Amino acid sequence: MDEAKESAGTVGKERLQLSQEEAFARIRLLRSPNVGPVSYRQLLGRFGTAIAALEALPDIAGKGGRRYTAAPVKRIDAETSAMRKLGARYLFHDSPDNPPLLAQVSGAPPILTCLGDLSLMHRPSVAMVGARNASAAAVRLARDFAYGLGQAGFTVVSGLARGIDGAAHQGALAAGGATVGVIASGIDIAYPPEHEALQAEIVEKGLVLAEQPCGTEPLARHFPARNRIIAGLCAGTLVVEAAPKSGSLITARLAGEMGREVMAIPGSPLDPRAHGCNGLIRDGAVLVQSVEDVCELITAFDGTSPRSTFREDVAEWDFTEDVAPVDDRPAEIADLLTTAPVAVDELIRQTGASPSAVQLALLELELSGRLIRHAAGRVSLSG
Repeated sequence: MDEAKESAGTVGKERLQLSQEEAFARIRLLRSPNVGPVSYRQLLGRFGTAIAALEALPDIAGKGGRRYTAAPVKRIDAETSAMRKLGARYLFHDSPDNPPLLAQVSGAPPILTCLGDLSLMHRPSVAMVGARNASAAAVRLARDFAYGLGQAGFTVVSGLARGIDGAAHQGALAAGGATVGVIASGIDIAYPPEHEALQAEIVEKGLVLAEQPCGTEPLARHFPARNRIIAGLCAGTLVVEAAPKSGSLITARLAGEMGREVMAIPGSPLDPRAHGCNGLIRDGAVLVQSVEDVCELITAFDGTSPRSTFREDVAEWDFTEDVAPVDDRPAEIADLLTTAPVAVDELIRQTGASPSAVQLALLELELSGRLIRHAAGRVSLSG
């Protein structure tokens, strides 16, 4: 495990307090069953270190009614060894390299894996998304917009998918600009296969980020999670062409919920692939027709991104800043939960218990596999 710890700890050197053992424990904690970004944050806030949290997991889950085993050490050994061979890095939430805008997002990934130049995420960034089966005109438009944004000094962020995503990355690269690809697989997987060369070029000239462990094939459930990262990294999201109920509209909705700019290029009402963009504009997204429109929306008069400094120094954040004082006894909430999502704040109000007691009860249920977390701070019992 020593080699694996060394691999896990390479990013930890950016913050001297993070030992190789703690870096390894953080990876293992996040890879353990039923531990997601929210529960990871709560465990780290409650116990102070991932090492202590791992020791406490079986007892917490046991109170929720299930036996619990954390992620096997051998599996994390294999993952970190694969990362080392790739030359990839782990990016922890408290690293100075952690993208400042993404750090603002509730439920942001506590750990990302990366290949390429992390400094690109400290430049003003624009997400560009759209249809996989895009029209030829939309592909050309996406490439031209990305080229112009790259020349204007913006980092273009997209998902390395077919169609608009690929065109956006290509346009930014052609301009000699920066581009970031966020993928739904492990950092070692190229998907779709025809974008293997493009992904390799982005690694060389830009940055590729992944939330999933090495070796993970892209599954349908990974793409909405990938979309939240794309939206969270950027001051604004531009939708070039999208059908109704597409993944691109999920990215746009998430961007709006995060308080970021949502922009769309209008299209013909006769083309179903334009209905998503036209609907966004109808619902309040900003209609854009030129690169200058995009730049004007996300750039302040002094030439800086107005949304790139929500917090002045993300590296100084306390990861437990909004974790309530520890309550050792969970609240009685089981009778209040059903399979219908309910806000955690409502559970706190109805029980009259402390936020910490309610969160502990939810944590016990989640680790035992009986709880599902939804967007906007809602929870429900699993089916």
